[in-house]
Amino acid sequence: MAEAVSWLSVKLALIGYGNVGRALVPMLRQNSAGFPFTVTGIHTLHHGTAIDRAGLTERPEFGPRAESVEAFLNAAGADIAVELTTLNPSTGEPAIGHIRAAFDRGMHVVTANKGPIAHAYAGLRDRACQAGLVFRFESAVMDGAPVFNLWENALPGLKVLGFTGALNSTSKVVIETMESGGTFESGVAAARSMGITEGDGAFDVEGWDSAAKTAALANVLMNAQTTPQQVSTRGIGKLTPGRVQEIARQGKTVRLISRARRTSSGITLRVRAEVIDKADILAAVPGTGNLILFHTDLMGTFGTISIEPLVQQTAYGVFSDLVNVARLVS
Repeated sequence: MAEAVSWLSVKLALIGYGNVGRALVPMLRQNSAGFPFTVTGIHTLHHGTAIDRAGLTERPEFGPRAESVEAFLNAAGADIAVELTTLNPSTGEPAIGHIRAAFDRGMHVVTANKGPIAHAYAGLRDRACQAGLVFRFESAVMDGAPVFNLWENALPGLKVLGFTGALNSTSKVVIETMESGGTFESGVAAARSMGITEGDGAFDVEGWDSAAKTAALANVLMNAQTTPQQVSTRGIGKLTPGRVQEIARQGKTVRLISRARRTSSGITLRVRAEVIDKADILAAVPGTGNLILFHTDLMGTFGTISIEPLVQQTAYGVFSDLVNVARLVS
């Protein structure tokens, strides 16, 4: 069993310091009166490592990169590891290894990375449980909008029969750009300029980001024990401006849709570019917004919508997880 930490001295070690991390740190400082977290270490791939067990300054000075994540976590002396590295939809690594290293050191973990949830959720969940640690990942799928915490805290007894979602922002931006007369490439460039693409934009348009989110949701909510590779996936790569505009003239549009369904023979998972009516609820959220509908036994169908989320919403999802962890273990 991990040793309880005091709410007045919760120390954080950040693994990765990209857009989400840089939005999270000022959010922690702005809310420090009510939620006194201290960042004692930041470990990055390109900028090096910064460590101060008394708390890093607002503009930390990075020195040489720690020789390993294990060495970094040992030096940081934190209570919670915050895993914020870039998605690898093929394997979920190195993020999975980072999380295991934190568990091995008795640290609770919060991550915004969907890779570990899509590839290794059951094993990580069980490992945390056995060690008496808390593992949270609200920002892994919908930019911090309540999905996992909703099911954890507000919906007792419900069984998920399936879900349907428009979960990838880049694909929507590309499609809307082509509807307006732009090219596929200019749509990808627009999404990249907005900072919403994965590290490799092909992950978005080929459907791998959606497949990872689909697998993550199915693993957590339906105990699917699946991976993105097991999600039947086709992206939007074959769409052309002419085809998209022809569909638009018919009062329809295209969305990259994730679907999960529980059947008598198991759970089926797929991602497809689907032609849907513009009045369809799945087409109702434009641009960077996302939408998911849950199909349940006792509550029928209901959903969560995220309207034009920015990196601050993703950072807030991490922040809310940190608060929940601190409350549970203090």
